[in-house]
Amino acid sequence: MYRISATSTLSSPLRLLPSSCSSVPTRRRYPSRGNHHSRRVNLKPLTSRIVLLTRRRQLDQIVEEVEAAKKRYGRLNTIVMNSVLEACVHCGDVDLALRIFNEMGESGGCGVDSITYATILKGLGKARRIDEAFQIMESIEQGTAAGNPKLSSSLVYGLLDALINAGDLRRANGLLARYGTLLLEHGEPSILIYNLLMKGYINSGSPQAAVVLLDEMLRLGLEPDRSTYNTLIHACIKYGDLDAAMKFFKEMKEKAEELYDDSLLPDVITYTTLVKGFGDAKNLISLQEIYLEMKLCDSLFIDRTAFTAVVDALLKCGSTSGALCVFGEILKRSGANADLRPKPHLYMSMMRAFAVQGDYGMVRNLYLRLWSDSSGTISKAVQQEADNLLMEAALNAGQLDEALGILTSIVRRWKAIPWTTSGGMAAVRLEALLGFSKSILRPHLLSKVIPGEPIESIMIPFEATRPLLGTVQLKNVVMRFYKDQIVPIIDEWGSCIGLLHREDCNNLDAPLVSMMRSPPPCVSTTTSIGRVVDLVLEKKHKMVIVIQCCGSGYSSKAVGAFTRAQLYRLFEPEQKLLWWM
Repeated sequence: MYRISATSTLSSPLRLLPSSCSSVPTRRRYPSRGNHHSRRVNLKPLTSRIVLLTRRRQLDQIVEEVEAAKKRYGRLNTIVMNSVLEACVHCGDVDLALRIFNEMGESGGCGVDSITYATILKGLGKARRIDEAFQIMESIEQGTAAGNPKLSSSLVYGLLDALINAGDLRRANGLLARYGTLLLEHGEPSILIYNLLMKGYINSGSPQAAVVLLDEMLRLGLEPDRSTYNTLIHACIKYGDLDAAMKFFKEMKEKAEELYDDSLLPDVITYTTLVKGFGDAKNLISLQEIYLEMKLCDSLFIDRTAFTAVVDALLKCGSTSGALCVFGEILKRSGANADLRPKPHLYMSMMRAFAVQGDYGMVRNLYLRLWSDSSGTISKAVQQEADNLLMEAALNAGQLDEALGILTSIVRRWKAIPWTTSGGMAAVRLEALLGFSKSILRPHLLSKVIPGEPIESIMIPFEATRPLLGTVQLKNVVMRFYKDQIVPIIDEWGSCIGLLHREDCNNLDAPLVSMMRSPPPCVSTTTSIGRVVDLVLEKKHKMVIVIQCCGSGYSSKAVGAFTRAQLYRLFEPEQKLLWWM
């Protein structure tokens, strides 16, 4: 891709200074610091960093570090920018990818190559922006594309694979009809094309059609390879025919033995696909047989993905003891191979299973080991679920005090629990078991009002809020905000157009309308008190404007308001309030 220049000062013998110059003082030369291109810059660490951040889908961080590298080193090379382009495609930001692609192809850019085009075509295919992809293909075909790339089978395969992964078989067939001649082998379609089409039928929800393609391959004299068999097994499992999947599994082993071709033997993908199929079917016996065969195969390396699939399948089959044994084997092997360290997903699967059984001790051990022994990033969602599962396990084990302590820490740390999750359901059960007297999530009792009544029965008149005109400058009414945290803003016709909060008052010479939050939260006069209270608590509104409902809609003028201060006055004074919802 880049040719390293062989011209160097070390290629010629070193010249000795003449003796006559030994007494003449020489000026010491220092290396130039201003020219970035005067020395070769090693950008491999930057490329590796971009690849790492791509796996984590941290595109904003990639852009920030690349911009910093440009300021430090100047123009970056094509290899680095190709990795940035791949990051954009991987994270789904095709617009940014196109912008970078155009910058690379400009006269002052780093240049583009075949990898650049393959990456941008893949991104356009994934985003279903096929017209733009075909425009690039046409420019390559006509020789007008930047960098003068050659139209090759790899470019067509890249776009075809992206279309098939997206399940767009119609566009994929259109691509084959136009550029299929580049993909032909001896005048006939290749096995790779059929493998991709099979995958496309599976992704589009028609796995039976993938199996039908096998007959067409055999009629053309094409022998299935390992990838073909893996795709067929996947298709059979997709539509629930495990017997057909095992038939293809045995057939590939028999052909490998008959032809003395090890490339036809099942690989880790084959076994992992079967493991997932038997797990979904809850066929524990067949699952155990497949796993035993995996372990007895000397040439097969069971990677982390395969081990994780085995544990998940055993848990689906209800064999927590079997899953625990395999999990222990993973931990044992990871001591010698760090690539086998379990991901947080595996810990969560184990914790879910043992939390349902009420095995608090096991869940707590897994919880503690999650932070120190797992591989990869533990997201905020995983941390929240881990805390919730710990509480659920304590609750199912009958340890109410322990569960209450965990729930208290959850409220303090995360501030909220979605009621639709298992953790939310566990919190509801815990509340029911503890009773009202010990509840930390005590409901807000509004004994002074009936929640079903309309809000107009307790609202304050809009004039009582003393609204301010939006064209008034802040310096003329600044003392008002020392007293009130929030003030309604009206226009010259008296309509409420927004709310101005004290914390937003940051320019004395500006009109109020430029600092207000608009539109204001509004409800009709017939809205129930309970609904308005929910809005104040859930959305954390400090004031809700009440507007009059007429026959055809809402009038433009506000008639009342309901504030958070009013809500506080409705609570019983002895109530313990916990603001976390």
